[in-house]
Amino acid sequence: MLFLIELWESVRSFIATGGNVLYVVAFALLLMWVLMVERYWFLASVYPKMRDDIVNRWNAREDTTSWYAHRIRDTWISEATELLEQRLLTIKTLVAMCPLIGLLGTVTGMIGVFEVMAQQGTGNPRLMASGISMATIPTMAGMVAALSGVFFSSRLDAKVKLAKAKLVDSLPHH
Repeated sequence: MLFLIELWESVRSFIATGGNVLYVVAFALLLMWVLMVERYWFLASVYPKMRDDIVNRWNAREDTTSWYAHRIRDTWISEATELLEQRLLTIKTLVAMCPLIGLLGTVTGMIGVFEVMAQQGTGNPRLMASGISMATIPTMAGMVAALSGVFFSSRLDAKVKLAKAKLVDSLPHH
């Protein structure tokens, strides 16, 4: 319990130093990871059953060579692809937005520095330091959030492409 209290105080201190923009970065990061975990879960547990069902329906067909059969095959592949690629664009957008949200924190922090300079002058570096840290911490947080998502979203994208290719290969057309 003491560990959790110390952790919470540490997070609150970090957010106080970096400004309220860190809440937006945290929300974007949380949403990005929830969506990525859901996609990995879909690929690992839901999609294999769906793929097997499509392959079994195709193999159960007597006609797999006519134009009509090929349109059915293409429809099934298209439906599976749509489900496979669901939310990938949202994930990639969140990855791209994280650094931009961090830059918003940079702008707000620098505005704070300029306000201090306008009121107090440039003679007190301690007053300017809090604004500068408020400017740099959100940028760093946005970059770290984006980096955590870049690798896993790229990996997820590759897994989706591979799953689609395997589905296409498992539905032979003559």
